[in-house]
Amino acid sequence: MNEELQRAAYSLPPLAAFESVTMHLRRKAPAEVLQSLVEPILHPSRWRIRALGVSTLVGHPLFYAIWALWLRQPYENLALRMLMALLGLSLFVIPGVTASPPTRAAAIIFSGVFWVTLPWFFSWMYFCNSGNPVWLASMGAMLLIYYHLTDWRLATVGAASGVLVAWLCFEALGPPAPPIGLQLAATNTIVLGFCWFMGLVLGLSSSNLRREQLNYTLGTMGIMAHELRTPLATMQLIAEAVRNEAPQVPGESGERLQQLGTRLNTLVRNMNHQIDMQITNARLMRPVGAPERISAADLVRRAVEAYPYRSTREKQAVVVQVYSDFRFVGSRDMFTQVVDNLTKNALRSLASASSSPQPGDLLIEIGAHGNRGRIVFTDNGVGMEESLRKRIFQPFFSTDRGTGHGLGLAFCQRVVHGAHGTIRVKTAPHQGAVFTIELPVA
Repeated sequence: MNEELQRAAYSLPPLAAFESVTMHLRRKAPAEVLQSLVEPILHPSRWRIRALGVSTLVGHPLFYAIWALWLRQPYENLALRMLMALLGLSLFVIPGVTASPPTRAAAIIFSGVFWVTLPWFFSWMYFCNSGNPVWLASMGAMLLIYYHLTDWRLATVGAASGVLVAWLCFEALGPPAPPIGLQLAATNTIVLGFCWFMGLVLGLSSSNLRREQLNYTLGTMGIMAHELRTPLATMQLIAEAVRNEAPQVPGESGERLQQLGTRLNTLVRNMNHQIDMQITNARLMRPVGAPERISAADLVRRAVEAYPYRSTREKQAVVVQVYSDFRFVGSRDMFTQVVDNLTKNALRSLASASSSPQPGDLLIEIGAHGNRGRIVFTDNGVGMEESLRKRIFQPFFSTDRGTGHGLGLAFCQRVVHGAHGTIRVKTAPHQGAVFTIELPVA
């Protein structure tokens, strides 16, 4: 691990205080409002993103022709329509926007494109056309479409801000237009209020449905992992039987039987440990556990000692360094799983490196500064690209395409956030990774 990454592990980022306040608000707020996953793009399949791009690219010139040349409206603007069409075209050229899950940058750009083309543009046209029936209906359709494109929280904020900014733009730059009368304004407000309310209800119900589907999927994964214990219990009995019979077999054959029984017993132990990890990770949406004051040093040492290493060399690669112990409030079982997940990922990264692991290749450091304690995992593994680093905490995203399910780090983030802490990563290709957990001292 180079010195730059090492220093980065212990430097407090400028946004750390803001992240701490945000985590505190998430803890206090209802789960439906803040703690559930906010998705900038709903169902981001490649076909859906491209269909939205085509609709925006083709729809704006088409409706310009309808409202300007056929069924003429008081106000139309070809330049503005073409700008909206170009924003639709951008969905075809933004890298990663159709990835699953989409990159963070692509999701932000997607949200910006449809904030401009939906709430802002439709509100601008509504004001410029004095709230006439065509644009009243268009505004109602826009609200329903917007709530089906993005998470209901983002849609609510986006719709409110889009209307406000469009009104300010109209007041400052808008064309001359007859004022909207009081009676028309009241009528339109009722109609648009109904459309907004239905969009909100549909968005809430869709969010609950997605949450239930995710819970069901994760629950099924947990059940399947649990069911594997039955054949493993049989393997355990076979291993014990082999070890018991080994002393009765003379010579080298007995020694081989003893070794075989021991290896089989170790394999069962490792598999049971992996099953425990999968069952716990499957509780991604509701990591629970009885809170208690935990010694960080004791937690890490116990977890590292109990970890099922594949070899003595792998175990020797893990070094725990305690500068100053601290206590924090959380679930011991959940945080043990966090240490297990981070240890497993680091050892996998070391295994992918060209050289065999050496003592200290995975360094776990524990220290406290003021009212904040830190647990830092520094490995000399293969590291990762910046594009991957930004996505590793997303559920179902994994850098291990062969066996990874993408739940481990998402679970870690939820557990740490639930204890009012933060977790971040510093990494670079072929330079290892530094995972820093920061927690309030209890």
